[in-house]
Amino acid sequence: MTEHPTSHERRQSGAPAPADPRGALLRTSEPPSQVPGSGALPVQARTGDAPRGPGASKPRAKRGKSGGQASADTGMSASSGTGVPSAAASGAGSEHSQPSATEPDTHRPRPAPEGIPIQPDAEQGRASRASGGKERRTAQGVPQGGPMPMRRDGDRLRFVGAATRRIARGIDLDEIVMGLCRATVPTFADAILVYLRDPLPVGDERPTGPLVLRLRRTDRIPEERDTESGFLPALRPEPSELSAMTAELCEVRPGGALAEVLRGVRPVFADAPAARAALPELLGDDLPVPSGQRAILAPLRGRRRVIGAALFLRRPERLAFEADDLLVAAQLATHSALGIDKAVLYGREAYIADELQRTMLPETLPRPTGVRLASRYLPAAETARVGGDWYDAIPLPGSRVALVVGDVMGHSMTSAAIMGQLRTTAQTLAGLDLPPQEVLHHLDEQAQRLGTDRMATCLYAVYDPVSHRITIANAGHPPPVLLHLGGRAEVLRVPPGAPIGVGGVDFEAVELDAPAGATLLLYTDGLVESRLRDVWTGIEQLREKLAAVAALTGPDHPPPLEALCDEVLDMLGPGDRDDDIALLAARFDGIAPSDVAYWFLEPEDAAPGRARRLARRALARWGMEDLTDSVELLVSEVVTNAVRYASRPVTLRLLRTDVLRCEVGDDVPQLPRLRQARATDEGGRGLFLVNRLARRWGATRLSTGKVVWFELNRN
Repeated sequence: MTEHPTSHERRQSGAPAPADPRGALLRTSEPPSQVPGSGALPVQARTGDAPRGPGASKPRAKRGKSGGQASADTGMSASSGTGVPSAAASGAGSEHSQPSATEPDTHRPRPAPEGIPIQPDAEQGRASRASGGKERRTAQGVPQGGPMPMRRDGDRLRFVGAATRRIARGIDLDEIVMGLCRATVPTFADAILVYLRDPLPVGDERPTGPLVLRLRRTDRIPEERDTESGFLPALRPEPSELSAMTAELCEVRPGGALAEVLRGVRPVFADAPAARAALPELLGDDLPVPSGQRAILAPLRGRRRVIGAALFLRRPERLAFEADDLLVAAQLATHSALGIDKAVLYGREAYIADELQRTMLPETLPRPTGVRLASRYLPAAETARVGGDWYDAIPLPGSRVALVVGDVMGHSMTSAAIMGQLRTTAQTLAGLDLPPQEVLHHLDEQAQRLGTDRMATCLYAVYDPVSHRITIANAGHPPPVLLHLGGRAEVLRVPPGAPIGVGGVDFEAVELDAPAGATLLLYTDGLVESRLRDVWTGIEQLREKLAAVAALTGPDHPPPLEALCDEVLDMLGPGDRDDDIALLAARFDGIAPSDVAYWFLEPEDAAPGRARRLARRALARWGMEDLTDSVELLVSEVVTNAVRYASRPVTLRLLRTDVLRCEVGDDVPQLPRLRQARATDEGGRGLFLVNRLARRWGATRLSTGKVVWFELNRN
């Protein structure tokens, strides 16, 4: 029965001496010798050494050429073939010794662990100890740049534990592969090559096509620590990296030697029959394959299938791999493969989350007339990139624009999905040109249909650049901030309202002035609320921040819109990112009254002719006579279609901005449809002419009818 190596039993005074010959070693009559280096790790006994009798307990001063005798400066007894520490070694600070001041150390000896092969190159180790007296535990006396010897099972266990912890720290593919390389070189190997499947399968996906391995990463001892007798050829190409000397891609032939090794999963030495043909197939014919037990080929197997291979290499002057090193390579390969599998799954989930969030938010903001827009979105964390915050800008008839910002509770995939449905509903309701309070009412109904716990806040505003007015309705959202041209920042007083999803609540809208040059800032609560501050404290800080930024540009020039958004986000401290942040900034330029012409036309046969005369006068006043013919033709066609079915006066409006925009409104909700008229048809060609001559055109349904509009480029 093997005794525990940490036993600390002592012989009682007057007790008979044990019959075990190993006990006689502890009762030697000679005093313990104080030999330098006696506290170092014991050398393992060589297999086949014959045990000596209990009488030969005196340690020898010199080591013989054979027979498993240990030198005195290693603290080992030469009288026993078991490699037990002597009293001298125990008394000089051995690893588990507790010396007593009154009696000699009577620890039980540590038996030699079974299954740990003896390290080769004993003469080299003896010379190293003779020169410095240092062992492996001080990381000295070992060939520089080479792997440290692992003389016991505990050494390998400690190395595997440290290596797997380093591998497990990686969260993405590159970090895990780098962790494997840095953990093994130079402690376990002189160099490593990591091959991964290309492309890597994700989860339960069944890969299609041939098995192709791509060299993902290499690592080796630095060049200044190389020797000419290494495993690399003497004439190394430039750059002298392993990746430049091996094939980057390797297609595994079905039924070939490499496929058999990968199918076997277990690591193999280079001199194994299966590896002799597999290594040239993996590395290519140009790189010489190391001979003997100086290379280990370890397949990387994930949860479902083999996803790659790792090749561990040692130089000829280094200690060769041992049988137990195959177990170490297997552990490293298993942990790395499972980590790579999880990293690939995490990468796919992060990609899906990014794509979902990107499609839920506007890819680009529109450029409506009379207003400039800028936006920002920040997720709650890099590992949780989806959330329920959203913003939107929706062009409306009459050159108006709807500004929307909302926040669904939580920042998960569910919140993002609900946000997408509410945003789509808001766009549909905006297309119907409903008042802001009606839009929030229908959003509240939609949230209740989605579930009982689907809560969200929302702020919906409609800006009219012609009247320079803005209409705002709020559903439990933080109030917007208006930055005036002079630098004064004002928190707008809007009714707070109840969040969307409560049900049975009426929403109220207010109409406020939107002067030219002012900037409206819509945001979510993640910008102003955190664990360190409440909402109103954050709103006051935001107001002060806007005023400070406006002071930098002076009272006559508003700050640039993009720079203003960046400055606003800079107010966030290190601990202020508790929630998603959506930010929408709108700079009101407006349309001057001198650039607007507006008329009412009675629905009669003379209306098209009157519309042509009014349009011609407006163009002459604006100095745009070159557009007269096209405008008269298109206005006549659109007004003719309107008065044919209208029962109330028809509206005609011309807007001069960067383009010329014409809008004709009536009380008929049916939208016109472009069709191809036949040669014998008397009508049906009006919209065809509009489509061919206008820059853009469209039709929008209103609550009281519709508006047909077209735009022409200004020469």
